[in-house]
Amino acid sequence: MAGDDCVRKRQSGSTTTCKTPENEETQRRPESERSFQNSSNGRVDVDHVITRKMQLIAEAEQLKPAFMKEVDSHFTEFVNSLVAKSALLDSSSSASLFPASCSEKELHKAKTLRAPPEHGKIFTARRSLLDELFEVSHIRTIYHMFIALLIVFILSTLLVDFIDEGRLVLGFDLLVFVFGKFPVVFCTWLCMFCATVFIPYNLFVWWAQGYSSSSHRVIRSLFCGMLFTLFQTAGLGLGPTYIAISYALPPASRFIVILEQVRLVMKAHSFVRENVPRVLSSVKDKSSTVPVPRISQYLYFLFAPTLIYRDNYPRNPTIRWGYVATKFAQVLGSLFYAYYIFVRLCIPQFRNSSQETFNLRGLVLCIFNSILPGVLILFLVFFAFLHCWLNAFAEMLRFADRMFYKDWWNSTSYANYYRTWNVVVHDWLYYYAYRDFLWFFGKKFKAAAMLSVFTVSAAVHEYVLSICFGYFYPVLFCLFMCFGMVFNFILNDRRKGPIWNVIMWTSLFLGQGVIICLYSQEWYARQYCPMENPTFLDYLKPRSWSCHMKM
Repeated sequence: MAGDDCVRKRQSGSTTTCKTPENEETQRRPESERSFQNSSNGRVDVDHVITRKMQLIAEAEQLKPAFMKEVDSHFTEFVNSLVAKSALLDSSSSASLFPASCSEKELHKAKTLRAPPEHGKIFTARRSLLDELFEVSHIRTIYHMFIALLIVFILSTLLVDFIDEGRLVLGFDLLVFVFGKFPVVFCTWLCMFCATVFIPYNLFVWWAQGYSSSSHRVIRSLFCGMLFTLFQTAGLGLGPTYIAISYALPPASRFIVILEQVRLVMKAHSFVRENVPRVLSSVKDKSSTVPVPRISQYLYFLFAPTLIYRDNYPRNPTIRWGYVATKFAQVLGSLFYAYYIFVRLCIPQFRNSSQETFNLRGLVLCIFNSILPGVLILFLVFFAFLHCWLNAFAEMLRFADRMFYKDWWNSTSYANYYRTWNVVVHDWLYYYAYRDFLWFFGKKFKAAAMLSVFTVSAAVHEYVLSICFGYFYPVLFCLFMCFGMVFNFILNDRRKGPIWNVIMWTSLFLGQGVIICLYSQEWYARQYCPMENPTFLDYLKPRSWSCHMKM
């Protein structure tokens, strides 16, 4: 055997190298591994191991960007293919409604029942983006930084109050004031909600059940449409507004009433808009049944965190009550966060500014000093309402589609920012304002459709602020219609570089500073400079332009 031959050769004093399997394996090993074993009299060279490890880490770091880029491209292709397949499935299901035996004329008539394309919003089970991001420790650290900033605000307020008063002042007079007259708010909301439950639903059921057998379908439809419009404008429109003004509700209480008013108007419109074409289609097909939703489906829709009606939504199997409690606790924490922002950053600044005349230098300083509180308020509104509040109600209702927003912070264009900041409202504007406008006037008027959507959105935002603050000062309307429209065309979807994201954030910071500064100045001007026997023009003219408090 080879081993015995080696022994005999060693005994005879031969220097010939023996070729055993162990020697062959040793020769085949890399030079680096042999050096590990043979260096330092058989002990591993630690420095060489560390050097080799650092080389491997450097190579991994060099490969990491290419690897992440490749994963991102494949993931994007995967998501796009899923969207394409879902659209294909939806189109195939809609194609089954119009079989090949139908003539082109009948197909055209059927398509005119609703604004093409007929797919509408597709609801699917998905988590909110922040819930996924908070699983990453780096992103969760940013959340912890905001909590630390809240603790700093609390300590600052307590220490200043202790120095000024000689004791700890734990009162929340500002919160008590802005949420005052809550019984009136609750009664108003209850009346609005009950009216929205019974009037639109019963009016639609009465129209739908008698439409097929009616000999005057146009007159019946016009009559029901007029009643529904009257309810939307007078019942939900003028009624809550009159109560908010006549009862002199404080700002936050007015916000609750007016925002619920707008929400219920949009939901009632969606319910009618989605179900009327179904009735018309069933009558056209001479169906024996009328597709009328159950009252339970309509009631679920009124509470669901969406403005697009469907008979059924994707649902989760269980309710995580701990998750619900956490979200409501975060809403409450955000409320106190906003309180300390106003107490520490806003009220001292604007209370003193009311003692100065209105000039350009003071305006510029006010705007830049208002950027920090304005941006913090923006983040709080997003986190408290679009993430926490909507997710809490979605969890209680087992509503599975949690895409209430997208990654708007990565936007390189204002067009993308408008689409991703508030997906819930954007869907309503897209399907019921933009697409219906194109269906009615034609696809040639896309610019006019976009302008109409901007106008409606700006008018509603300004209406909410005017009623809640108690004065007309169209700062937000001008920002929407002037700068918002310009940036929408300049910072469009073709801008992809990171510099455009910096420009978007810079303009967003300045816009928040302008909003906080001008509205706060006007609020304090109307507090310190009341007018006797004001005319109609006095209500429209900004008081902060002429108010000067003489000390």
